[in-house]
Amino acid sequence: MILTALDYRPGIIVLLPLIASCLIYVLGEHILPNYREAITFAAAFPMAALVYSMIPAALAGKEIGFTLLEIVKGVPLQFSVDAAGMIFACVASTLWIVTSCYSIGYMRGHGEKNQTGYYSAFAMCLTATMGLCFSANLLTFFIFFEVLTVATYPLVVHYRDEEGTRSGRKYLAYTLISGQLFFAGIVILYSFTGRMDFVPGGFVNTGDIPMPWMLAVFILMIGAGIVKAGVMPLHSWLPAAMVAPTPVSALLHAVAVVKAGAFCTLRVVLYVFGPEAARFCHGSEILAWMAVATILISSLIAIRKDNLKARLAFSTVGQLSYIILGIAILSPFAATGALYHIVAHAFMKITLFMCAGAIFVTTHRKNISEMIGIGRQMPVTMTCFTLASLAVAGFPFFVGFTSKANIIMGAISMGQPFFVATLIVSALLALTYLMPVVLLAFKRDFYNSQFPVKKEANLPMLIPIMITAACSLILGVMPNFGLHLYGLAAMAGNAIFGLSL
Repeated sequence: MILTALDYRPGIIVLLPLIASCLIYVLGEHILPNYREAITFAAAFPMAALVYSMIPAALAGKEIGFTLLEIVKGVPLQFSVDAAGMIFACVASTLWIVTSCYSIGYMRGHGEKNQTGYYSAFAMCLTATMGLCFSANLLTFFIFFEVLTVATYPLVVHYRDEEGTRSGRKYLAYTLISGQLFFAGIVILYSFTGRMDFVPGGFVNTGDIPMPWMLAVFILMIGAGIVKAGVMPLHSWLPAAMVAPTPVSALLHAVAVVKAGAFCTLRVVLYVFGPEAARFCHGSEILAWMAVATILISSLIAIRKDNLKARLAFSTVGQLSYIILGIAILSPFAATGALYHIVAHAFMKITLFMCAGAIFVTTHRKNISEMIGIGRQMPVTMTCFTLASLAVAGFPFFVGFTSKANIIMGAISMGQPFFVATLIVSALLALTYLMPVVLLAFKRDFYNSQFPVKKEANLPMLIPIMITAACSLILGVMPNFGLHLYGLAAMAGNAIFGLSL
């Protein structure tokens, strides 16, 4: 990739949370909690500001960045900015601020231990995520992909108990093994093509790699992405990781890990192989049907879960496969929808998980069957939960409708009626597993017996919930509001297929 302008901002963005992570870890328990949290915000706000400052360049189509070093001849460790990476970066940097605020209310309200390790690992995860967003080639991307895996492990095993340790081992087994297969695929691909850089529309030609080697390389490289994205049958680490504190669940499901998996799949399919090669080797077809199965099966499993976090975990498994399906359809509309669903899912799902955490800290209830009438005690929290649930189901004027409508239009344009039917059925299933929670919460018959006193979550938890719920509505009515994320998604989707806006 030839950069049109030398710009060190992507590197500084990656560096800021790394410095915060090291400071928090080194200072440890020698500083007051206020200072530990202050370090987090001192990195989060400037990082977000720097990300936002690059939006005009991304919208103008400028390729900015820099080469840090050349690992071997012709293979640099390089950062660059494009529309797709900016979408992920804007979401992650914004939600780090929101989640950090929420973490203060949750970790203090629940009296959590190991808070120093928590904040340090959380910041390290953002370092890895920003590195993924601005990686200019596969090798740079792989390095940060593996850093994210290792940085997340302490968060999954936060409680240091037997269940957490078991879940952490499962998480490492799934993600590290798939990561090494990803690296093997990169090596094989480089041996055939001599290239690693990300190019809209891909750089692999149908004659570069003989069949069935091309399909084998495709599977090796998307494996790491679909594992982190929770595509069935490679999903079981994700529900197991729900033993971690709720802010970690929010990180896993909305800010970093699963989004990194979806983003990895996007880069491999649309920026390495490209639509023509992905279709030629039948890799996109396999990926699409895996996504369809995941969407339907995970939704059916979610209906049966009484534990609220478990229900939301399986909802995530299904909703992330909307992104995978949008990628695999191989159309401009669907690619735009997949990219914008990164935004939509982030705000919708983080709202739901933060509501679940607020309920647990305030009432110590985990199961849906124990929450009958909780809307009387926590009306603001449950109203936000309702708004996010409607967004997940794809109601008009909510952010989920915009992303899913684009994916549906992409499926129609490619003559895929079954994919359209799958997306419609999954919307009905989302109503089936989320709206009963809302109806039980506002059931009047149990107001006086179960939750007689109005008591909301503490403000550090409640304010982030209200912000993300509002974004789920505002971005549905005005998709380009604020950061022009829909415009970036459309720009990236068209560039992949060689179209102009």
